[in-house]
Amino acid sequence: QVQLVESGGGLVQAGGSLRLSCAASRRAFSSYGMGWFRQAPGKERSFVAAITSAGGSTYYVDSVKGRFTISRDNAKNTVYLQMNSLKPEDTAVYYCAANTRHLRLTNHENYDYWGQGTQVTVSS
Repeated sequence: QVQLVESGGGLVQAGGSLRLSCAASRRAFSSYGMGWFRQAPGKERSFVAAITSAGGSTYYVDSVKGRFTISRDNAKNTVYLQMNSLKPEDTAVYYCAANTRHLRLTNHENYDYWGQGTQVTVSS
C-alpha cells in the first residue's frame, strides 16, 4: 500500500500562484511514475501533469503548458506541482497518484494509488 497526502491547495486570485505537494509513504516512491489530475464540479477527472520515476521526463495537458511545472524530490518522497498564472478554469480538486506498473502516465486508469485531493479555487 502507498499512502499519498496532498497539501497546498487554497483560494487564489486569477494570475496568482500555488504550489501543491504530495507526500508518499513508501521509500519505493523513487521507482514510481507520479501524476497530478484534477476534477472540476460536474466534470470527469482529467490529466494535468506527470513525471517519470527519476524525473527525467515530464508531461502536461496543453492547457497548463508554460504555466504549471511538475517536479519531484525522491529523497523526500514528495512530488510537487507549481502552478503559476492561475485561471478560474483551473478551479478543481487536484489529486496526486502513483503509477507503480510503469504504464502510460497520461492515462488515469494506469494509476494504482490516489491521494484524497486538495481543493484549488481561482477567483476572477
